[in-house]
Amino acid sequence: MLSGGKIHYEIGAKSDAMSYGGIGAMHRLVTQLGLPKKIDEDLQLLKVHLPYHESDHVLNLAYNVLCGGTRLEDIERLRHDTAYMNALGAELIPDPTTAGDFCRRFSEQAVSQLMESINAVRAHLWRGRGRDLLGPVAYIDVDGTMAPTYGKKKAGMDISYKGIWGYAPLIVSLANTKEVLYVVNRPANVPSHTDAARWIDGAIEQVSPHAERVCVRGDTDFSLTKHFDGWAEKVDFIFGMDANAALCTRAEVLDEACWRRLERKPKSVPLTDQTRQRFQTDEKARIVREREYVNLELNYEDVAEFEYQPGKCKQSYRVVALRKNISKMKGENVLLDEIRYFFYITTRTDLSAAELVRCANERCDQENVIEQLKNGVNALRVPLYDLVSNWAYMVIAALAWNIKSWFAMMMHRKRDRAAYIAMEFRGFIHSMILIPCRVIRRARSVTLRLIGYQPTLDRFFSTWLTIARTGFV
Repeated sequence: MLSGGKIHYEIGAKSDAMSYGGIGAMHRLVTQLGLPKKIDEDLQLLKVHLPYHESDHVLNLAYNVLCGGTRLEDIERLRHDTAYMNALGAELIPDPTTAGDFCRRFSEQAVSQLMESINAVRAHLWRGRGRDLLGPVAYIDVDGTMAPTYGKKKAGMDISYKGIWGYAPLIVSLANTKEVLYVVNRPANVPSHTDAARWIDGAIEQVSPHAERVCVRGDTDFSLTKHFDGWAEKVDFIFGMDANAALCTRAEVLDEACWRRLERKPKSVPLTDQTRQRFQTDEKARIVREREYVNLELNYEDVAEFEYQPGKCKQSYRVVALRKNISKMKGENVLLDEIRYFFYITTRTDLSAAELVRCANERCDQENVIEQLKNGVNALRVPLYDLVSNWAYMVIAALAWNIKSWFAMMMHRKRDRAAYIAMEFRGFIHSMILIPCRVIRRARSVTLRLIGYQPTLDRFFSTWLTIARTGFV
């Protein structure tokens, strides 16, 4: 089927072409939002702007990620691509060494200011086409993760309790649009909740004016009881609570009539051809049984609720207890059944106990955002030499992920918005960025003539027309 024939290569001297046909639409969106102007107003890192401004450096790094770059050195291929620079209206772009030097100019205050500048322009979308995405409840998710490194000279890194060297970034994201609101870099030995309240307060202040209702979600590390009363006055929250002796005792003394069986949603059916014969055996379970490894199997789950006042709070809150009946098995034999308790503390009274457990478990979708920051965007690969410069790189690379969400918000159909917001970063690049085109530069305009067909071009053009005709500021 792969027949061969004569092939000739030649260089088109009179035409410029590139494979990043979608980058022009991204740049127009960012410019319409006023991000370059806002960055130049708020950041003062360069004494002389010859020839670059702060926004040039930030967008250069973000666009490198949007074009599939995974490291600073990938900027070199873009700065020699005349079609790429013509598409952005640039005569020059910073080289990798200059880009790295720019990140090293940041202080902690400057990184915080950059995040606030980005947050300031996203409000234009939340007031416009992204308003319906915030829905009846806007969910702010918070979690920590690890950014490991094999480097030995990364200033500010430390070793975690798992024995991993690197950093421990804090991620605060908006679940409705998958946007990253804050990325905070910290040494690996810092507990997840350290200084988290400051950034949660910032996210609440950012989202509250644009949403009917705001709910903050986090695991047990973020049950900062001394902040509960303050947060309860402004927003709702759902946090996991450690199964300490006080809560376990309260759950154990509850009457059995208080417990209700928890029914989980059935697993989704794959959209593949159901007539095709599939391999149905669970190989992992088979191996565990045959080799008689100790295995834990869930039998059923029950939920109940009660009021509880933490020691640092002035009022009581609703606590939902999840009781799991688990069988400890060895091979086919059941060794014993044990009961494990999980607790969720919340201000939400509009949800039943079962609905609240499901809502709390939906926070796990933030792990997909974190995974994309790690392996899709490569924002957490710590390419520089100290904590603050790597923090600046994380924020700028995460901007590329946010631009993906912003572009999705400009789509016409709601189902397309949801699909592209949930799409992996690599899939977005291949469907909306890597479109072959010719770049025709005229006296007062630049035309990107797409020369390759993709099934997503209808959505690309409809979104482009919206961006080109919409004034955000």
